[in-house]
Amino acid sequence: MAIRTSHQFIRLLPIPKTFRPLWCSRTQWKKSSVFLPINSHRHATTDTTTTTTTTDLRRTPLYDFHIKHGAKMVPFAGYSMPVQYADLSVGDSHRWTREKASLFDVGHMVQHRLSGPGALGLLLRLTPSSLTTLKPHHSTLSCLLHPGTGGIVDDTIVTRLGPELFYLVTNASNRAKDSAYLTTQLEAYTHARPSTRGHRTTSGSVEWELLDGWGLLALQGPLAGSILAPLITDADFDLQTLYFGQSRLLTLRAPLPGPNTAQTVTALVSRAGYTGEDGFELSVAPAFTEPLASALLGAAGPEKLRLAGLGARDSLRLEAGMCLYGHDLDDGTTPVEAGLGWVVGRDRRTDPNGFLGADVILSQLGDAGQVERKRVGFVLEEERGGAAREGAVVVAVGEEEGGKETIGKITSGSPAPSLDNRNIAMGYVRRAWAKVGTKVGIVVRGKTRRATVVRMPFVTTRYHKAPAAAAAAAGKEETGTTGKGKKMKKKSEKAGVEGGAEGPAGTRAGAGAEVPGVGGASEGQDGESKDVAEHGGDVRGPDSARGDFGEGTGGEGEGADGAGSGGLEHRLPV
Repeated sequence: MAIRTSHQFIRLLPIPKTFRPLWCSRTQWKKSSVFLPINSHRHATTDTTTTTTTTDLRRTPLYDFHIKHGAKMVPFAGYSMPVQYADLSVGDSHRWTREKASLFDVGHMVQHRLSGPGALGLLLRLTPSSLTTLKPHHSTLSCLLHPGTGGIVDDTIVTRLGPELFYLVTNASNRAKDSAYLTTQLEAYTHARPSTRGHRTTSGSVEWELLDGWGLLALQGPLAGSILAPLITDADFDLQTLYFGQSRLLTLRAPLPGPNTAQTVTALVSRAGYTGEDGFELSVAPAFTEPLASALLGAAGPEKLRLAGLGARDSLRLEAGMCLYGHDLDDGTTPVEAGLGWVVGRDRRTDPNGFLGADVILSQLGDAGQVERKRVGFVLEEERGGAAREGAVVVAVGEEEGGKETIGKITSGSPAPSLDNRNIAMGYVRRAWAKVGTKVGIVVRGKTRRATVVRMPFVTTRYHKAPAAAAAAAGKEETGTTGKGKKMKKKSEKAGVEGGAEGPAGTRAGAGAEVPGVGGASEGQDGESKDVAEHGGDVRGPDSARGDFGEGTGGEGEGADGAGSGGLEHRLPV
């Protein structure tokens, strides 16, 4: 493969047919790979239209599109990404998503394709999920695990596209770490030295392909289905039959500019998201990303659909109780400590050698006493005052005012636009203080502010679930997940206190009749830019293991996996 550069394009010649992902037609692959916009590759540039130097930042296929639509660009996870647009403030964009629909660029997320006779076996080694029974075009939220400790390398959405074909989405901030991890584990599993050609690595019976430069769009909000449906050209396909945690290869109307060009694009459409709303994620070849984004905006009109950035995405995911890697999840935290014990499939809970770190994780699931800290949600009692941001100390408090013993710390926090800007947060506390309803103190700007441990998500999620799953969720809400009846339901709808909405809070959100949830992987990085903090508060990223699979995150006495009353799964369907 020879690479020739000019001031506008990188030309790739020739491209073997076998590099083409299954959901991309030969015509689309030819168009998108022969002329691949240079901005999808790493290069150095300084953009004078932003307040931030973007030297050595990667760009998604929509970079120029963002500039044209008045985006404020900031560094995020190694990319130049939009934090907000000129037409709406971050708070207004958040509320627009809850009421109508927003389009997010999540093309910085890393898309992978694992195939071959050994693909399933490798994923069973690296993750604790029930992948053997995962049906084609169903997804699940999962975690890549460290050997020995069971710590989370990254959270990920795993989608099964065929018997020996899987599609994964991981976090942009973990690109280098995940690549080294997968290379090492691939060699250890296949006992063969990996051979790499371009973005494709082969080792024994497994082939791992990185879909570098591909676009990924997130269409989120209650109007998302009515916006996408008119663009679908597939005969006899009813979008209403695509439930959360499921995916399909669909042909969409998205004409390229110019005469005699393609009028449609094939995209992998997953009903998933990172906002707590109904929505879709669309994986598409680089050259078709902007035409598809333009087609969606044009079909809906500004009265239904607006562009949204990292600022709104972060507050939306926090209200939905979803984790962000590098903040709410890290290498030293196990799924059980993170309240994600439900990602461990029931069929995976009997073999201490079944997956990496299984001995530690299964011991924690079997004995809550081995879990020293738990991830929980907080609502600050005072309606006014600064938000409890990442790093704020959580202390035990008595009847008298004042800080006491340090019992934990905040990992994410901000005002919640959907809850009249009440200050909410999530973080880790010692197990004895993790029970829903416990009163604690959070040190904000040197002052100890009272807060209550609550069940997440903080708002009622609105995923488009299969009828059986939707009925089960409705019944759960009616009786109250804490067993206290309808009284708890009203409380949870207002501020997430005790009766939880439809499920747990994990990284991303998902749900499905049979599979736990899918939606995107969490994501984040250390040290976000000042611009992000100014415009989105605790803006650490949209996406990443892209939670609504269990029954709410809970505290002590509610199940060793910390998923409310013992909920099993979270995010996409498994």
